[in-house]
Amino acid sequence: MSVFKDAGHLFRFAGLFVLAFIVFWAIRGYVVPKSFGQYGHYRGNAIGEIAARSVHFAGHDTCETCHTDVLDVKKNGKHAHVNCEACHGALAKHADDPASVTPPKLDTAVLCVRCHATTAAKPKGFPQVSAEEHSTGLPCETCHQPHSPAMVAGGAK
Repeated sequence: MSVFKDAGHLFRFAGLFVLAFIVFWAIRGYVVPKSFGQYGHYRGNAIGEIAARSVHFAGHDTCETCHTDVLDVKKNGKHAHVNCEACHGALAKHADDPASVTPPKLDTAVLCVRCHATTAAKPKGFPQVSAEEHSTGLPCETCHQPHSPAMVAGGAK
């Protein structure tokens, strides 16, 4: 009595499995980039591709070299550790040639609420406001100095 007498279906299934495995590796060879796995589970060429992109952000150190007046106000305020471009946007072109790019005037009624809108997800100590109730649509800079928001626009606390 042979163990594999009626096991033809098992050999056919094993053959299909081997064929599927070969097809998988063939397709994988065309689909997966050659540099994949060069640095762990990443494409090695991605590093060069990212480095080739143009720089959009200048960094707060670059901003502070020219805007020392703002730095003096900001360094003692609540926004001392908020990078300039978090609010003002990417300004590398402005830093390279200040005359060619003039940053737009910010709408503080919209901008400030991005971080300071009331929500239960924020820590209790984080300043939160309901914009509709707090300012009735007025820009925040009407009453607050944006770089040191605890200060009232006139300079007094």
